[in-house]
Order: sequence, then structure tokens, then C-alpha cells
Amino acid sequence: MAPTRQLRIVIPGGTGQLGNLLARHFHQQGHFVSTITRFPKACAWEAIHWDAETLGPWASALEGSDVVINLAGRSVNCRYTRSNRRLIMESRVRTTELLGKAIWQCEQPPKVWLNASTATIYRHALDRPMDEISGEIGGHEADAPPDWRFSIAVAEAWEEAFCSAQAGATRKVVLRMGPVMSPDGGGIFDTLLRLVRFGLGGTNGSGRQYVSWIHDVDLVRAIEFLIAREDIAGVVNVTSPNPIPNKQFMCCLRRAWCTSYIGIPSPEWMLAIGAFVLRTEPELVLKSRRVIPGRLTHAGFDFHFPVWRGAAENLVERWRRMRLD
Repeated sequence: MAPTRQLRIVIPGGTGQLGNLLARHFHQQGHFVSTITRFPKACAWEAIHWDAETLGPWASALEGSDVVINLAGRSVNCRYTRSNRRLIMESRVRTTELLGKAIWQCEQPPKVWLNASTATIYRHALDRPMDEISGEIGGHEADAPPDWRFSIAVAEAWEEAFCSAQAGATRKVVLRMGPVMSPDGGGIFDTLLRLVRFGLGGTNGSGRQYVSWIHDVDLVRAIEFLIAREDIAGVVNVTSPNPIPNKQFMCCLRRAWCTSYIGIPSPEWMLAIGAFVLRTEPELVLKSRRVIPGRLTHAGFDFHFPVWRGAAENLVERWRRMRLD
């Protein structure tokens, strides 16, 4: 359900992979797109500078806009050092608070403000799926590692900053997103496929942990759906309706690549070493995220890629095509 009229769309933090994906799509659809970023660069849409800390001329882009999609925040694909923890937390909370202040000062505030969050806010779940109503916030499990608690604390603080912001008549939607699978270089799908291509795409850890994901086409369509549905506000899970165990997830990816059905497995100790070398955290693959999009499904959203096998085949085909063109 794509909007039919031209919209003014503002995307703070719009130069990352997800921001570029959305900005490119909405620009191609004929909408007027402005990204707000610390590092503007030449692009087909408007790019506006901010320092992500203070109100400034950038705030005028919000005046009379239709949609704000806030994606600002330091990448979590790093080691959770003390410095990085501070940056991860502050870059999300402070920018969200700053946007709230800017919107509150608008004479014509945006019609809808969608703010990124993460599906990792739910507990490590092997037993049952987590939706917006019955899902349990994590961090209190007796066996949860400290790094997992940190990720949940970030998500909670991020959402609290958003929900506390006084935005007047602006409709507010929290996007609890799973990892977005896109064939673009440098993303999580590109990384996973690289492992498969080199014969390393086997089971991670026990392989029992669930992977919640969403195909990039469905991510864009879900954003369009939420923009159009003026009756939807609050928390929305933006994931495929079919999370699957890591063992099955990696097997489908190997089959999509048409390689051997066997990949070298990565036990937890190996993942810990690999994560250290790659300057990231093993939580990204070891925590079980069994999240489902209850509100989207109930509202009648139709996923084009609800099942990972078909999604993986489409993504591999597009990945190959992009590198041959």
C-alpha cells in the first residue's frame, strides 16, 4: 500500500545501508527526500548537515514534512568496549531527544515519526515466538551474558527517549526491526554470503537459536504501509513472520548459492575468537531472536518474502546480478 501523492520525507541518519535503501526507494518513487547526516555527500536527493547534538538550521527540514524516519545511531557491529558502549547508547538516545525537541518547535509538525529500534529487545527465546503483545522484554534472564543485557538496555533507553518526546499531533511508531537482508555490499547478508562462498557457512553455535530477519523489499513495503495506515501507532515488529533456527537458516543460504549442503560449523569458542578478530560481538549470531510481526500481520500486511528459502534465493540472484552489471 504505497502512498500515491508526493511526500516530503526526512531521514536522520540516512547515510547508512538502511538509510540509503529507503532514500533511494522513495526518491525513485518521486517523493522529496532529505537525509540529515554528520557527513553529507553528493547524492540524488537532498543531504543536510547536523552535528547530531544541537538544534540548528537542519531542523527547518522537519517543518511541514509528511514523514520522519529516524535511523541515527552508531553501528552495533563493533566490540563493546567502554567507549563504544557510550557511543552506541548516546548516539541513539540523544539524537532521538534532539528530534523530539525540533518537532515540538515546529509550527507544522510532521504527520508521522517512525523511529528505529531493534527486535533484540526481546528475551533469548527458543520456546515460543515474541510479538508486540505477549513478547517478553529481555535482560532479566539468569543466564543472559552482560553484553546481551547491554543491547537490551540500549533498546529500552532508545524507546523511552522516543516515547517521552512531546510531538504534539505527530503520530509516532516504534520500528522494532530484525536484521534487514539486502544484496548491497557491506551488509549482514553480504557478510553471511561471503562465509558460504568460502565454505565457512555452517551452523553457528548450537544452531538452535532463532534468526529473525526481513527481506529489504518487505522492509520498504512495511515502511510504506505504516506511513499510509494512520490508525497504527506505538510498537510494531518489523520482521518476517517466519523466524527459523540458525542451522536451517544457514542451510537455506548454502542451497541458494548452489554450493555443498555442508558448511564448516562454528562452535561458540570459534565464534568468540572470530568476533574478536573482526572487532564485533558473538551476540549478533548466538542470541535467539524469535520475533514475529503480530501487528503488521493483523493489519493485513502481505509479505512478498515470508519464508527464508525464497528470500535467500532472490537475494543471491540479485547479489550476483549486481556484481555482473
